[in-house]
Formats: sequence, structure tokens, C-alpha cells
Amino acid sequence: MIHSELQRMLAQSMTRRKLFGRAARGLGPVALASLMNPRLLAASGESSPARPPASLLHFAPRAKRVIYLFQSGAPSQLDLFDYKPALIALNGKPMPESYTKGQRIAQLQGQKLTCVGTKFKFARHGQSGAEISELLPNISGIADDIAVIRSLHTEAINHDPGVTMMQTGNSQAGRPAIGAWLSYGLGSENDQLPAFVVLSSGFGQDQPLLTRYWGSGFLPSNHQGVEFRSQGEPILFVSNPKGIDSGKRRRLLDSIRDLNQLNLASVGDPEIETRIQAYEMAYRMQTSVPELMDLRKESAESLEKYGAVPGTSSFANNCLLARRLVERGVRFVQLYHRGWDHHGNLPAEIAATCKNVDRPSAALIRDLKERGLLDDTLVIWGGEFGRTPMNQGDMGNGNYGRDHHMKSFSIWMAGGGIKPGITIGSTDELGYNVAEDPVTVNDFQATLLHCLGIDHEKLTYRFQGRDFRLTDVSGEVVKKLLA
Repeated sequence: MIHSELQRMLAQSMTRRKLFGRAARGLGPVALASLMNPRLLAASGESSPARPPASLLHFAPRAKRVIYLFQSGAPSQLDLFDYKPALIALNGKPMPESYTKGQRIAQLQGQKLTCVGTKFKFARHGQSGAEISELLPNISGIADDIAVIRSLHTEAINHDPGVTMMQTGNSQAGRPAIGAWLSYGLGSENDQLPAFVVLSSGFGQDQPLLTRYWGSGFLPSNHQGVEFRSQGEPILFVSNPKGIDSGKRRRLLDSIRDLNQLNLASVGDPEIETRIQAYEMAYRMQTSVPELMDLRKESAESLEKYGAVPGTSSFANNCLLARRLVERGVRFVQLYHRGWDHHGNLPAEIAATCKNVDRPSAALIRDLKERGLLDDTLVIWGGEFGRTPMNQGDMGNGNYGRDHHMKSFSIWMAGGGIKPGITIGSTDELGYNVAEDPVTVNDFQATLLHCLGIDHEKLTYRFQGRDFRLTDVSGEVVKKLLA
């Protein structure tokens, strides 16, 4: 009724100029059809303005999906993955000026720089012999399943630009996140769930998590990450308000869709497509998400492996939810865990944080492997930069802290397309600069896309007169990482 009446009003107000304008924008209805039933458009070989052509894959992918375990606040590589006996030998002594003179230092500038070696023991693990700290006994147990990169370095020296750089390829805000690029390029394998889902834990610790870290930037906004919550309402504002049942909501959405469809046909704005898709996805998630987020459906054995407790908010719960999400076809699952910004009291605080993340991180890898999912699921673990080999704060009674360090840090990767049981790169004897096989943030991102069958130089989006990409204007695939 509403639809036909609006069509009549639109026809009465149609001028010759408007008619030709609408004809020139004839892709609008086609794009809408692709959103309502993407499979029909894929079969026709056409593409939507909100999505690139179906022929995006540039070569056979090794991974179909990604789980990114982001350790927000920057873990100390020197206490976890990068063992430096020479630094331990210099503990409490001045840092040689040859390392730091003229270098960017976050908060230690102008202070007396003192070497501080780790107080934690390291050992070699697995057939690979990877050196890993005693703080990570469970991750040590999967040493032969992961690839440790000890030579990553970044342009950013503070948290916000550091996280922004790792997630978007540029330290300035406004670019699309990795998950948004993959949503745009590959879509989701499940039309009941978003392609890009975000889970967070470690509330009240360290730096805030900004929603733009999972934003779509200049890409159509339907590609932004959707934050799921493991406690309370799974997704804010998706449930029906009181007095509105499913039937009423469906009729309301149908009427709004008709209005938006008319507007799309008239003006051809891609964001109208996004609005239609957002309403439809929200309606579908009312059914799909509550079942997905209910960890009570997991076996007691599975909960025990992760250390997960249904109904609570934790990194363990989120790791288990990540597995459930990729099982259902979600393309990119981003976990954020806060609690790593250890400027002081590092020994006690890093031990507590490791206790929260070590067991579930390893359980996720083992679980994916047992279910046959690890071969085509890429898993990433790491933060936004590293920590200094120089002390910050009190060094009394075995205590110490570490400042931000952009020159070198460690992450690990596992699964689809990554060679297991290897260590890439090294740093100098004090862990200050990269000494071998340097890896930039854009190199890391190019390698991630390569595992998914994407040439990082070809996944682009034209905005403000030029073609943008995740890796900006640099980045090379780290071939030593590839299986």
C-alpha cells in the first residue's frame, strides 16, 4: 500500500531531467537485488557498488577466514618471545648510548636510560626449538604449530596511532580496518551473520578501545565490524523493544525497505543500500546470534580446555566464541584484550595478563586443528608495538617497567598459508633494533591478504581521486612465512 502510493507520487513529480537521471543510475535496483540475494548477482557475474567483482581472488587461497587475537597495550617481547642474555647481564647498568642517541623514545626522553633484562626463564620448545618464556606454558606447547616473527617494527610510538596502524595500514585515523577490507573483498559465507565481528575483554585496563579500530573508513558502512558481547545483550539495539513482536518488526522493516528502495532508485546513493542491508542483517541476527553466543551448548570438556565460563566476559569465552563464529562462516573475527601496558610493576602485571590469555590462545589453536579448521583459518596473536630494553619506573626488589618501543616487537601467526614451527627475524643482542629479516606492518598485512588469495596491490577502493589499499603505498609479502 505504502509502496504503491509512493510510486504514484513519484511518477506525478517526475520531470524529463529526473527521468534521465534515474535511468543513468539504473545500477541502484541491481545493487539492491545483490544485497537481498547476493547469490543471484554472483551467478550473473555482475558486481555491486558496495562490493568488488566476484573475480577478486588473484590466486588460490590457503585461508578462508581470520581470527586476530589483538593484545592491546603492547606485550613485552623481551619477557615473552625475544630472549636476550646480554641484556640480562647488563641489568641495572646504563644503556649504551650508541643504541639510543638520536632515537625516538616515548616517555624516557631526557631520563637516565638503564638496561633491564627479563626476570623470567626461557626454554626451547617443540621440534622447532622456539624460545618462549615460562609465562606462556600453553603457547609453548603449540610451538610447532605457530610461526614467531621477532622482527616486526612500526612507525607509531603511542597506543592510538599504533593500534590504528596495525588495523588499517596507516597511523592516521579514517582508513578501513582489515576486517572491513575483507568484508568488502570477500563477503561472508553466512548471510545470517556479519562478515566482520569484534569481541573485547579486559575492561577497565589500559588504553580505551575506539570503535573506529573496527570501522569501515571510506568503504560502504555495511563493512564495518559488528561488536558482539559475551555478557548481557549479545548486540546492542538489535532486540525488539517491548510491545513489538517479530511480525510487527517484519512489517515495519518491509515498509522502511520500500521507502529506501524508492529513494535508492531516485538518487542512487550507495549508503542507502547499506541502510537496507543493515536492517535486514539486524533482523536475521535476532535469530542467529542468541544461539551462537550461548556457550552453555558447549561440552564441559570444551569449556575446560579454554577455561571459559558461560555468562561471563573473558578472553577465554571470546576465544571459544571465535571458533564458533568461524565455524558458521564469519570471515574476520577480531578479539581485543586489554591489560598489556606495563610501564611499571611489569613482573606481577604481565604474569597476571598471561594467565588470562595463555590457556585460551593455545586451546583455540588445538581446537581448530582437531576440527580440521586450522588449515584454512589464519590466526594472529600480537599487539601494536613492543617494549623497551630500558627500565621505566621502580627497579627495586626485582621490579621494573618498560616504555613503548617501535623499533622491534614480536607476534605469532598460525594456520592457513603459514609455515608452522618457524621463527622469522632477529634483533640485536640487547633487543633494541631489528638485525635480520625486518618486517614492516604493511609487510605483515600484505602477507595476511596473500594467505587469503588476495594481491594486496589489487584490492583497492577509489576515494577522493585516488585508489586506496590496506597496505597504502608499501608492503611486500614475507615469503619465508608461507607454507
